[in-house]
Amino acid sequence: MTEHRLSFKEMCARFDVTPRTLRYYEYIELLQPERDGRSRWYGPKEIARMTLILRGRKFGFQLEDIRQWLLIYENEGTEAQMRAWIDLADRQLHELHEQRAQLDEAIQELQELRDTTASSLS
Repeated sequence: MTEHRLSFKEMCARFDVTPRTLRYYEYIELLQPERDGRSRWYGPKEIARMTLILRGRKFGFQLEDIRQWLLIYENEGTEAQMRAWIDLADRQLHELHEQRAQLDEAIQELQELRDTTASSLS
């Protein structure tokens, strides 16, 4: 049974990323596709890694944090990776809560300024 592999173009389409992004992820060693001449092939492992990378980016993780987290699995296994994930998630949740508080404050100030300006026109 042949395992499913994606070409470079298929990988870009499946994950809705630009070729530049995919090449960059390879350059910083987040992905390591098989090479056949000039062609690149992404197997199940690379597809799973790309899913995790994009999920991490969605939550605001830095690429270096994602790279280090992926390395933990390779070097220390699943349990160590899950423990590291909890630490990363806790830090990111704290950061996101701080950002939300800053956004709420900015929204409130802008709304007040807008309302004051609108009432002065009446």
